[in-house]
Amino acid sequence: MEREHFSKVFDEELNTIREKLLEMGGKVEVMIANSMKSLVERDSELAERTIAFDHEINHLEMEIDERCLEVLARRQPAARDLRFITLALKIVTDLERIGDQCTGIAKRAKELNMEPPLKPYIDLPRMADWASMMVKEALDAFVRGDDTLAIKVCKDDQFVDELNEQIQRELLTFMMGDPSTISRAIKVNYISKCLERIADHATNVAEMVIFMVKGKDIRHTIA
Repeated sequence: MEREHFSKVFDEELNTIREKLLEMGGKVEVMIANSMKSLVERDSELAERTIAFDHEINHLEMEIDERCLEVLARRQPAARDLRFITLALKIVTDLERIGDQCTGIAKRAKELNMEPPLKPYIDLPRMADWASMMVKEALDAFVRGDDTLAIKVCKDDQFVDELNEQIQRELLTFMMGDPSTISRAIKVNYISKCLERIADHATNVAEMVIFMVKGKDIRHTIA
């Protein structure tokens, strides 16, 4: 009976960590959407709120870290449960860094909103939507232990990389044609790189899911 109670409590602790990770992921998705909206709609107040919102991401990172370390210390999990806990510790780091990237986007948005638009923002919102979807699917894959979905996320990263390269080429054309656009183009380039990094962090999470499910490290091997 005591062993059954121990197992039930342990499962509840793992479920709490899963729920907190999903909560953190949901907040990160909101940050991605709002940072991009603040740019497209030239909403500097929303950019400010997005920057301030990052403290909630940081708070969740510390809470999840604390819960994971407590489970490791008290329960001494083995095998797959141990992989789950150690990977959760890594995943919160990726999610926290995504929050940092969103903060960077919002800061550049505030600066760009004070100047005439360089061009209509079409590809950047596409990148943001795609990167946000990757984050959501990577976390869904983690919670469900779905390595097939995780592999999809890894492959989707290529689309974001291609969009980033396309934006780089366009910005280079702008700067060569009109030097007065250089300052704005550099800021737009920064935002594009932030979105690319968000997709990279989602890919990191997906690769860790594959390791958790299969016990196989596939980093740097997916084409």
